Amino acid sequence: MVIDLSRSKRKWDHIQYALETGQKRLTGFDDIKFVNRSLPGSNLDSVKLQTEIGELSLSSPIFINAMTGGGGERTFRINRELAMAARETGLGIAVGSQMSAIRNPEERRTYEIVREMHPDGVILANLGSEASVEQARAAVEMIEANGLQIHLNAVQELTMPEGDRNFFGALERIAVIVQDVGVPVIVKEVGFGISAETASKLHAHGIRYIDVGGFGGTNFAEIENMRRDRLLTFFEDWGIPTAASIIETKSAVQDLSVIASGGIQTSLDIVKGLASGASAAAMAGSLLKILMEHGTEGLINEISLIKEEMAVIMTALGVHTIKELHQVPFVISGDTHHWLSQRGIDTRSYAQRSNL
Repeated sequence: MVIDLSRSKRKWDHIQYALETGQKRLTGFDDIKFVNRSLPGSNLDSVKLQTEIGELSLSSPIFINAMTGGGGERTFRINRELAMAARETGLGIAVGSQMSAIRNPEERRTYEIVREMHPDGVILANLGSEASVEQARAAVEMIEANGLQIHLNAVQELTMPEGDRNFFGALERIAVIVQDVGVPVIVKEVGFGISAETASKLHAHGIRYIDVGGFGGTNFAEIENMRRDRLLTFFEDWGIPTAASIIETKSAVQDLSVIASGGIQTSLDIVKGLASGASAAAMAGSLLKILMEHGTEGLINEISLIKEEMAVIMTALGVHTIKELHQVPFVISGDTHHWLSQRGIDTRSYAQRSNL
């Protein structure tokens, strides 16, 4: 079997550039402020972090989102350590795109290690929208996945020097996979956000789970520009901020299960994402940075602290469950208010909710 060295190098380049470019906190979450409850009537010991994404039950709403795999020994080690942290903290985890392992079986081990390290956990397989049903089944089988992410990354591909340029038929391919793959399918953006229109189209084709992957976190247009001679800088500011994308998606279709992702770094970000309508929140770049700087134990400690802080915030808000968070009032200001108002969404409805 011939190893695709260019693909393997690209995988590692993405990791390095993601760490170099970082996250600029442009998610819109700073525009969301909770209404204080001086009489919360709550008890920290009664807070429950369990949640559900459709038929997937999770002990925590935090998910380690897709990052890597298929880049040889270095990505093998990253996935092993991420899976160990997920196991020790009770989190679900998604692997990076598995197309490299489908094309080159020698790369399978860089993904299979996640199931080996996290044998009882919720694990998501991952492929792009170009995948066939057969490839989707192979990706799920490879890691005994509980679900499958199909990522949408048109802007990244267009910026990528060797990326795809043809996006015809993606929605129809995803719809076939949903019908035939046998596990829940989560459609995920990679940092440019899901709009209300896209959410409606996906729902009409049978998709019930969406990871919004909003703007404000790792910027794959910026990363791909680092690999170009002539830069497409106009794509570096392209996308729907995460907070706005969550609200757009839920406003378009109420019965969608939404995962908040895109630049989520803190416990407060997570709680704001959940209060905006998400059932879970996925983190990637911020956790990768902690892993690379402080190792597996440092990552486990940080995740544990985030979970503790979430419970503290929920207690201050007077709620004990993730579902109750969906009724907590908050005020939307700034660019996020302007965006949502221009998009025809009544932001006052969030400020006037009551969980009393």
